[in-house]
Amino acid sequence: MLVRIVKMHFTPTYVDEFKILFSNIKLLISNFEGCNVVKLLQYETDETIFFTISKWESAADLENYRNSSLFKETWAKVKPNFASKAEAWSLIEQ
Repeated sequence: MLVRIVKMHFTPTYVDEFKILFSNIKLLISNFEGCNVVKLLQYETDETIFFTISKWESAADLENYRNSSLFKETWAKVKPNFASKAEAWSLIEQ
């Protein structure tokens, strides 16, 4: 199982919009082939920092998602609102 962690730091004015966007697409992501779960976490002491944690059956499933229109359309909406570059890690669950 592959665990994907993405750290996103948004401009303060985008935080509420991002929460709404994520709540609208969470089910679509979790229903994507190979995705077992997707969660959104907000940093305790800085409300502009978020993490997504998703679990994938394989790296190929994650890559298929990253090449999908769902991901590309969503990323096009959120990327302009980053306060700093997003960071991502792919980890193998032991």
